Amino acid sequence: MSSTGAAGTRAGRWLSVPYGMMRSVTRRLMLLDSASLYFRAYFGVPESVKAPDGTPVNAVRGLLDFIDRLVKDHRPDDLVACMDADWRPQWRVDLIPSYKAHRVAEERAAGPDEEEVPDTLSPQVPVIEDVLDALGIARVGVAGYEADDVIGTFTGRAKGPVDIVTGDRDLYQLVDDARQVRVLYPLKGVGTLQLTDEALLREKYGVDGRGYADLALLRGDPSDGLPGVPGIGEKTAAKLLAEFGDLAGIMAAVEDPKAKLTPSQRVKLAESRPYLAVAPKVVRVADDVPLPEVGLAVPRTPRDAAALEGLALRWGLGGSLKRLLTTLGE
Repeated sequence: MSSTGAAGTRAGRWLSVPYGMMRSVTRRLMLLDSASLYFRAYFGVPESVKAPDGTPVNAVRGLLDFIDRLVKDHRPDDLVACMDADWRPQWRVDLIPSYKAHRVAEERAAGPDEEEVPDTLSPQVPVIEDVLDALGIARVGVAGYEADDVIGTFTGRAKGPVDIVTGDRDLYQLVDDARQVRVLYPLKGVGTLQLTDEALLREKYGVDGRGYADLALLRGDPSDGLPGVPGIGEKTAAKLLAEFGDLAGIMAAVEDPKAKLTPSQRVKLAESRPYLAVAPKVVRVADDVPLPEVGLAVPRTPRDAAALEGLALRWGLGGSLKRLLTTLGE
């Protein structure tokens, strides 16, 4: 596993151009799972960090500090803040109705006998978006898709190394040593990152990046409302994938009486055919999102200095913004 620190030397600098028109120059692309990071910032930075009017801005300032540290340590040439335009796309719900269904229930208003907890994160998201836009950091969300899908599509189209920064293990499926795609998984803030490559995945899960999605759909994921196959946990799923290669190989083994499956595994996999027929499309990130043409290069100066100054004063962004501007300008 690679060590934490600057990720190699920087390639030649050139003008920001639409993603589909990039030259054949090796450039390091960093993709931010923005919601994952500002959620961690919100819970990692005290809510006592407030704007002059008393509005909490802990997620805003925490995210700016995260980006500052990531750019400083890893020196990407291109940077994209990937957004959830739709965190529960209907096309995924149509395939598996339980997909993230519990999160919908959690978002409902508290009952008459419950104390409603004020939401101080959601009002900070538009501020984050305004600050990123004024800085000139590419911000991409596409209607009908999750940030994971945007990340998957950018990764598939990348011509050089890709660093995906996320606290979501679902994106381990994109890890690919041959293409220099890795996941930077925050363990503590973004100062301590787990640099996730194929060796780490094999050590922890017994699969490579391509096998991680099959592992995830077999074992299920209650946090995403994915039932999985009853009786097939993570270790059993890894053993089945090691034996039969992938989900298709496992299902072929169900039909083969000579295949090394226990009677219980054979029955449970057979009974789960309806789920297993649709789960791959739900679990695997999309790679065909219609991405807009945007400049991806890390900005050296703000896109809109006047707007940024106004946001800094309105929200009291102080040292967090100043440090990021210094790092971007280096």
